[in-house]
Amino acid sequence: MVFKLSLALVALSAAVSAANFRRVACPDGVNTAVNEACCVFHTLRDSLQANAFHKECGEEVHEVLRLTFHDAIGWSKSGAFAGGGADGSMILFDSIETAFDANAGIDESVDLLSPFMAQTGVSAGDLIQFAGAVGISNCPGAPKLSFLAGRPNATIPADKGTVPEPQQSVDAIFARMADANFSPAELVHLLASHTIARADHVDPTIPQSPFDTTPFTFDTQFFLETLLKGTGFPGTAGNLGEVESPLPTEGELRLQSDFAIARDPSTACEWQAQINNQQLMMSNFKAAMEKMALIGQDSSKFIDCSEAVPDPVAPNGKDATFPAGTGPADLEQACSSPFPTLQTDPGAATTIPKNPS
Repeated sequence: MVFKLSLALVALSAAVSAANFRRVACPDGVNTAVNEACCVFHTLRDSLQANAFHKECGEEVHEVLRLTFHDAIGWSKSGAFAGGGADGSMILFDSIETAFDANAGIDESVDLLSPFMAQTGVSAGDLIQFAGAVGISNCPGAPKLSFLAGRPNATIPADKGTVPEPQQSVDAIFARMADANFSPAELVHLLASHTIARADHVDPTIPQSPFDTTPFTFDTQFFLETLLKGTGFPGTAGNLGEVESPLPTEGELRLQSDFAIARDPSTACEWQAQINNQQLMMSNFKAAMEKMALIGQDSSKFIDCSEAVPDPVAPNGKDATFPAGTGPADLEQACSSPFPTLQTDPGAATTIPKNPS
């Protein structure tokens, strides 16, 4: 009798388990989902990959990733600024927020994503954060980001001043991030996004200027190259928020804020720790991005639709290296911990790719 009862319980448990993991067919006739509410994100993923990102770590990915931060950071725990955080206000109040100096050029990503909101009916906040998670999956070395759905649409625009600017002091940037509930270390983790970033408006004479020599690969090269001494400007001098680059003739641009945060006593060792530690950088970035995606939101009733996010392209397996023509003597090390031993690229100059391979 006990044996039969045990068998019955096992069968019941298996049936419940199967019911819990039964997938539903999505209306698009292509995808299935654990939760029917996630079907729209499977469809959205396919559309974004085909019509926006083209499954490449290209300029559209760079721009949308920037948008995820600029939209989400529009929130203040102290009440110093108005804004609902990751609520899509950048799209819904684009005529206001895209006019802020700190958001120069962000209208391009707003224009890119807006049609997808109309096509799918997802909220603006969900669209922005999901698009960021999908886009970065195309960059070799990026972690897979989770995605929770359920952000209500913004009802007010974020105030001017919520987005830190590269010409600001480190203390001012840290204070703004603290007001958004982020520590200096978490800011360093978020800045890993600059490994695949390019600047269009810091120096308008040289649009799409990369911040490191591998702008289409999510690797630790950015953290290394930011610590190299500057030697000149890739375009014109005197631009707000720009300092000398270590590789100006190759077209690399350096932000004043990146330079300062890499050398600040409170963040120098956190910065250095990322160099040549791909897994640490991936883990840190994933945690910081997932926290950022929920700024200002009550996620208690959100639905986990992470399964709709594509599996990312694997890291390329290449260690960080000093660009050709540079080496340990060019380091401006601000952390007392031992610096990793790195090789130097061969040749006269390290070539920076113009497009994803």
